[in-house]
Amino acid sequence: MKFAAALPLALLFPLPLAAQEAPALPDWLAGCWEASDGERWVEECWTVPRAGIMLGSGRSGDGERLLGWETMRIALDEPNGDGPNVRMAFLAAPMGATPTLFAWSPGDSEGVTFINTANEYPQRIRYWREGRELMAEISLVDGSNPMRWTYRRMDD
Repeated sequence: MKFAAALPLALLFPLPLAAQEAPALPDWLAGCWEASDGERWVEECWTVPRAGIMLGSGRSGDGERLLGWETMRIALDEPNGDGPNVRMAFLAAPMGATPTLFAWSPGDSEGVTFINTANEYPQRIRYWREGRELMAEISLVDGSNPMRWTYRRMDD
């Protein structure tokens, strides 16, 4: 009966829309993706979501020369130091560095966006699909200084 008494209060004081929205891991990101321009190439591979996490790896190069690599993860309910857990987070560790956390930012745009205003660059990471292509963009939080990639599945 306690639940029945609480229900009318919940209807009177609904949570803001962003608080109601539950993040979902971007299962459409799973697979291996590549972008190339002449001899320059970039690759990202993502596991399917399982147990609240997706694991990713990336590398870039020029011909046979490796220019960089990173490990990544997208996780639900990610610990955030001494603060509250982040509902969904993107963590990137370029070249084996300590991972940098970007918090999920719900919004109207398609895809998934992560923000970390304390990071010098990038401050925003965004992925979305355009048909069969995977789009990725990093930028400052306001969208300035963007870098964008258009990926195609490696097995296509």
